[in-house]
Amino acid sequence: MNYPYMPKSTALWLIENTSLTFEQIAEFCGLHELEVKSIADAETTKVQGLNPVLNGQLTREDIERCEADPSARLQLRQEIVNAQQAQNKRGVGYTPKLHRQNRLGGILWILKNYPELSDGQVARLMRSTNPTVASVRNKTHKSYSVIQIQSPIVLGLVSESALHDAVAKAQKQNKK
Repeated sequence: MNYPYMPKSTALWLIENTSLTFEQIAEFCGLHELEVKSIADAETTKVQGLNPVLNGQLTREDIERCEADPSARLQLRQEIVNAQQAQNKRGVGYTPKLHRQNRLGGILWILKNYPELSDGQVARLMRSTNPTVASVRNKTHKSYSVIQIQSPIVLGLVSESALHDAVAKAQKQNKK
């Protein structure tokens, strides 16, 4: 499912400027309906509304169609969907601070589940360095004893499609 780039900001703008239902806004933004209701109930908010029409994520006609029919659903414009899919194929570009500490656990998870991947491939996937991957593989990393193995896909460190592409490429190279 594809959602707008800044879902809470988009939801706030849709709440303030349209007569869409909370359910429609929640489904479009990928939020829970209660979360949308809490955004609407907040008197002071630190989030600034983001106009999805000016961003090119929605058309005014689509909003008017959904305002007229509460059972209708908003759809992201196809250009935005294509851009998001292209971005997903390249992999995740930014690692939040919260998840950076989990990078070693993600590297170890990939090494245990996909040993056919080279150190360079794992380093590219996880946005790390070859020496770091090699030290985790050889169990010589200074933090190896405290690494918690976690799926990097679940943590948002790498996209599932990028991992599958790398595995397919490694298997193809191994067959040669």
